[in-house]
Amino acid sequence: MPTGFEYVFPAIQGVQARREYYVSMCPIRLIPKIFLFNEDELVPELRAQRQLNRSRVPDIARYMSGNPETYVFSAITASVDGDVVFEPRSEHDGGGRIGVLRIAMDARFIINDGQHRRAAIEMALRERPELADETISVVFFLDPKLERCQQMFADLNRYAVRPSSSLGVLYDNRDELAILTRRLVANSPAFKDLVELERTTLSLRSRRLFTLSAIHHATSALLADIESNDVADRVEKAVDFWETVAENMDEWQLVRAGKITAGEVRQDYINSHAVVLQALGRAGQTLLSQARATLKGTLDPLRKIDWRRSNTSLWEGRALIGGRVSKAQQSVLLTTNVIKQQLGLDLSPEERRAEDALGAE
Repeated sequence: MPTGFEYVFPAIQGVQARREYYVSMCPIRLIPKIFLFNEDELVPELRAQRQLNRSRVPDIARYMSGNPETYVFSAITASVDGDVVFEPRSEHDGGGRIGVLRIAMDARFIINDGQHRRAAIEMALRERPELADETISVVFFLDPKLERCQQMFADLNRYAVRPSSSLGVLYDNRDELAILTRRLVANSPAFKDLVELERTTLSLRSRRLFTLSAIHHATSALLADIESNDVADRVEKAVDFWETVAENMDEWQLVRAGKITAGEVRQDYINSHAVVLQALGRAGQTLLSQARATLKGTLDPLRKIDWRRSNTSLWEGRALIGGRVSKAQQSVLLTTNVIKQQLGLDLSPEERRAEDALGAE
C-alpha cells in the first residue's frame, strides 16, 4: 500500500500471461518528470540495454513540434518497481476493470518501449509548450525488483519489423517528395503498372521492373536544385525527364510491350536497378540546372550505353561489386560518371574524386 506521496492515474486493468497490467492516459507534460532517465540508478546490465541513441531524438522532436495537429505516438511501456494499488471505481462499471492506479512516488519506473519518445517529448515541449496538456497512453507492468524488465525489453522488440522504404513512400502524406513520387508513378507511362509499391526488393518472378523507393530516391536526386514550390510543375519536369529516359531504354520498352519479362531484364541488365536510376537522376539534375528548353535529343546517347550485367569491363567496380549490383553511394557516383560522360556533361568535384580514386586502384 502506497504511503505518503503518490502518483494517481486513471487506469484500466488488464491481464497478460496471468499478470495484471494497467493502461492510463498521461498528460505529456508529466512524461519527462515521471520517467526520469537517470543511468546512475540502474545496474550496469540495465544501462547497457537502454543506452539512449541521442542522434534520433531531435528528429522525433521535430516531427512532433512540426506536426502539432497530426502527430501520432504509440504507447509508452514501463515496468514499475514499488508499492502499487488499483482501486476499481465500481464492480458494475467495466467489470471492476476501470478505476484509479496509485503508485508510490519512490517507485522506480523503467521504460521498456518508448525511451526515445520520452526524450523527444521533453525536447519538443521546449519549442511548443502548448502541447503539455495533450496525452499519451502509458502501459504499466508491475515488476518487483525489476526482474522481468530485461526480458520484456527483448520480447517487445523481438518481432518488430521496420516498414519497407517503398511502403513509407506510399503512405506518407506529409513529405512533398513522397506525394510527388506517387503522382509521377501514376501519371508517367514509363512507370505505370511497372512499379512495386510495397516492397523494396523484387523477386525473379515479379512482373514489376522498379520499386517505389528506388524511383523516390532517383527523383529526389533529379529535383534537388529545383526551387519551385509548385508540386504540379515539379511533377511535370519529372514526368518529362523519365519519359525521355524511357524512350532511350529499349529494355524498358520491351517489358511494356510484353516481349520480355521484367525478371529477365533485372537479371541480365542493370538499367532498372536503383543504382542506375539514382545515377540517371543525378545526371538529369545537371541537365535541368542548365535550363534546357527540351530534353528531346539530349538523352539519345543513353542508347549507346551497354547496360548488360555481363559488361563487367565497364560496370565492375562501378554499379557492380564482385558481380553483384551495389547501391552504395560510391557506386552511384561512378555510375553517374558513365552516364554524364556519355551525355557530354562535366563531372562535379565529388564525381571527379570518385573517378580518380577508381583509376588509382
